[in-house]
Amino acid sequence: MNPVKAGPLVLVLLLSVLVAPAYAYLKLGVRVGTRTVSLQWNAFPIRYFITNRGAPGVDSAQFESVITRAFSTWNAVETSETSSQLVGFTAASPTSGDGMSVLGFASRPDLERVLAATNFIIDVTTGEIVESDIFFNTAFSWSVSPAGETGRHDLESIALHEIGHLLGLGHSAIGETEVVPGGRRVLAAEAAMFPIAFSPGSIADRTLKADDIAGLTDIYPNPATRRTRGSISGRVTKNGAGVLGAHVVAFNTRTSALVGGFTLSDDGSFTIAGLEAGPHVLRVEPLDDAEVDSFLDASMNVDLNFRVRFHDRVVVVPQGGGTRGVELRVVPK
Repeated sequence: MNPVKAGPLVLVLLLSVLVAPAYAYLKLGVRVGTRTVSLQWNAFPIRYFITNRGAPGVDSAQFESVITRAFSTWNAVETSETSSQLVGFTAASPTSGDGMSVLGFASRPDLERVLAATNFIIDVTTGEIVESDIFFNTAFSWSVSPAGETGRHDLESIALHEIGHLLGLGHSAIGETEVVPGGRRVLAAEAAMFPIAFSPGSIADRTLKADDIAGLTDIYPNPATRRTRGSISGRVTKNGAGVLGAHVVAFNTRTSALVGGFTLSDDGSFTIAGLEAGPHVLRVEPLDDAEVDSFLDASMNVDLNFRVRFHDRVVVVPQGGGTRGVELRVVPK
């Protein structure tokens, strides 16, 4: 289980997965021999079912409408190629593992901090996603109101996040939180895939940000994207040694877009791809604004003992190519 913190609540990705070395940010992956293979759908459209059960304040027709909109938001990303198709309603459980991808409500009062969860059946030899189910916990109050409702979690916001997982995306670390009794509260987030949910009543997570788009584009790029977008790669080092688990963010000085990546090996190497061509400012920071296991495997020896650092020069991303060999040197706190 890879837990994902959400304020005092949790969005959980119910799959024991590895974090694949990612362009853009984290992708989900499985180990095949000595390789890590990214999880992804190999055939489109993704065919999914909706449960015929609603929840207090949300009937099945309203649920279906929200899920359709959330899928459409991801499918509308111009730099990638994905599609989905609603097959119909079903009485099957959204956690059944029966060969159908099912989305619906489920009562899980035992998961007292879990808002929703995505789980998979995959081909472990190729990383192909065969089935993915998402359940939304009726232990919490939900809203489908266009403007949101005080004290209720916005179904569309959480659906957008979970469908990102369904598509193979992990978590973004581009966000800011503060510690509150029982957990953390989100102050700002520049990604729908940030693992901590906004407070009940907020509808701020109904749209995709640059980091989400870069992640999806990395997994499912269209032909034009390969010619127009680029990447930055390099290392984060401290006293000459690589830093594992550092968060590196590229800021586009023309568009103000933020796209993040992580160092996922002991040598501190990183790659951020799916970037628009042009000048970028690089910033590296420790993963100390949420629990580390929201992003990386708990067994990884993530280094948090270093100061935030900006690269000393602007990095230019070429169209259809990459800028390599960038070194970000950090110092202990």
